[in-house]
Amino acid sequence: MWHTYNLLQIGDSLIASTIRKVQTESSTGSMGSSTVRTTLCVCVDTIDFDSQACQLRVKGTNIQDNQYVKMGAYHTIELELNKKFTLAKKIWDSVVLDRIEQACDPTQKADVAAVVMQEGLANLVLVTPAMTLLRAKVEVTIPRKRRGSCTQHEKALNRFYEAVMQGILRHINFDVVKCILVASPVFVKDQFMAYLFREAVRQDSKILLENRPKFMLVHSSSGHKYSLKEILCDPAVTARLSDTKAAGEVKALEDFYMMLQHEPNRAFYGLAHVE
Repeated sequence: MWHTYNLLQIGDSLIASTIRKVQTESSTGSMGSSTVRTTLCVCVDTIDFDSQACQLRVKGTNIQDNQYVKMGAYHTIELELNKKFTLAKKIWDSVVLDRIEQACDPTQKADVAAVVMQEGLANLVLVTPAMTLLRAKVEVTIPRKRRGSCTQHEKALNRFYEAVMQGILRHINFDVVKCILVASPVFVKDQFMAYLFREAVRQDSKILLENRPKFMLVHSSSGHKYSLKEILCDPAVTARLSDTKAAGEVKALEDFYMMLQHEPNRAFYGLAHVE
């Protein structure tokens, strides 16, 4: 939806299914109203993105004949996930085409991966410049250690680590990813890394052994996905990610604010000012 928000521009034509309230007149002459689902084509006038609901509200004037909506009448179309729409532009420029390419295969732009874990829970995430993509969630019940016997606990831990390792091999493209953050509270990350490379040697997994320098251990407060935010703010992580696309976005914003402070005549934001 974020990509769609960036693709839409005032003056574009948007075709989508929508709901419209229409006035009806019965045979006796009494007036009533009902809602109907219809497909409208509007010329985009205003665009509003609701990041919390992940919804786009697009207001525009009707530009195609429709039995329920007059030509030139205003209507607001709501776009949301898994709802088809057709977008038409007078010009498809290189910036817009590049945006479509990014949106269609976000994994090709994800040069940072993260495994955020705690005992029995791991989230495998790809970090792109615009968003984070959850690629796999591993959940395994780990029995507690019992006095005199830890075998059940250790077997379950090994099952858990094996599932996380398979997730890494399945979902991380090592040709694209420059850094893999492994984060957890206490010693889980260290135990997992020991298991990972012990297994890599045993199975002669060249892909893991060759990419060992890309792995970085980081502390996190939990194994839940929201811990990723605190991890990415860690100065050590920021330094390591300095040549990745996600860090490039942050750096560009910092440079802009710096220019705004020291050379305000050179820095502009907002459509009217930029124009």
